[in-house]
Amino acid sequence: MMVIVNYGVGNLTSIRNMMMKLGVNALISGEPGDVSAATKILLPGMGHFDNCMQKLNASGLRPVIEKKAMEDKIPVLGICVGLQMFMESSEEGNEQGLGWVKGKTIRFRREKMEAGLKIPNMGWHETEIKKPSPLMAGLEQDARFYFAHSYHVEPADRGDILIAANYGYEFTAAIEKDNLVGVQFHPEKSHRFGLRLLNNFIVNY
Repeated sequence: MMVIVNYGVGNLTSIRNMMMKLGVNALISGEPGDVSAATKILLPGMGHFDNCMQKLNASGLRPVIEKKAMEDKIPVLGICVGLQMFMESSEEGNEQGLGWVKGKTIRFRREKMEAGLKIPNMGWHETEIKKPSPLMAGLEQDARFYFAHSYHVEPADRGDILIAANYGYEFTAAIEKDNLVGVQFHPEKSHRFGLRLLNNFIVNY
């Protein structure tokens, strides 16, 4: 059973609609029992990092999610701030992240960007696959995804980087570490590319 975690944040219905297109009836739930029974977890996130962490911590779901991710090792997909929450910290706030992946979330470095580029980064970008992964099966090297963000992750181990994109400079667009995968973009807004990626998560993990 795939569970889309409902802790009060994220495009839950949009994600479930994409899953339904793939023939999967994913369950949106904030109930610990449902999360505990999950065989795959999707962790969404939107908006401010601290708000997301505070809501997750207040939901009572964090211990259950951490057991499923770190002990049971079931596949977990983080989307947007959901990915950023995998890290140890974020420059966007003072809350500690989940710390599942060593590294931090940083704001786009304007000093590294050419004049005229705006923050947040909003729009479509081609990506570069950095390592083989079942998440990217059937996606051509220049697959395009939709982004809407001012911050991006910076893993301590560059071997965790799955996909990179460029917005003034190269940044991490997705990571994969063991059973954890996370994407900075929104697959639910990325048309056929996002649909294929979600299908790969369903079928290949």
